[in-house]
Amino acid sequence: METLKFYLEMGLEHVLDPNGYDHVLFLAALVLPFTLKKIPQAVYLASVFTLTHCISLALSAFGIATVNPSLIEFLIPLSILLLLGINIKNALQYQGPKTGLMAYGSTALFGLIHGFGFSNYFKILVAGQESKTNALLGFALGIELAQLCVLVCVMLGSALLISIFKIQRPRWVMVLSGVLCLITLPLAYKSFLALLAAL
Repeated sequence: METLKFYLEMGLEHVLDPNGYDHVLFLAALVLPFTLKKIPQAVYLASVFTLTHCISLALSAFGIATVNPSLIEFLIPLSILLLLGINIKNALQYQGPKTGLMAYGSTALFGLIHGFGFSNYFKILVAGQESKTNALLGFALGIELAQLCVLVCVMLGSALLISIFKIQRPRWVMVLSGVLCLITLPLAYKSFLALLAAL
């Protein structure tokens, strides 16, 4: 039980850590286009992200898969930029968020990428644990709870600001996606230089 609680708290901190805000950036980009009426669809997508994020951790923790850390650190901001680009494209076409097979598939892929970004640290952390399964379960639960908090804050905040300033939702999605792009671009540039140096 102590193991479960410890890793649950770690999962919460992993998402909400101000120094690791790439996770929050991705979640904000993921749920930004959703209206409050579509909270269930946003939750489903976030849960797919959590699931595949934890699959990456499991693959690493049990020694099944290893990845190039520099490549993953570059792919993380790249995945955020791709998602923001999709948001802007859909908003320009006055289309809402996609929730079909492609959306779930791309979210699952992004979850794998983001999970591998934390996998090396997590692998070291659970190396001495008798039950890696409890650690993974607690961590997954912590991530999911933290993601739900971020999801609700982004969706409620968007709805409130749209209501106050009478902004059309497509325009709001374009503007905020542009802001998130500006925040993400330095991360992408820095990680790209690190990747080049590691090759």
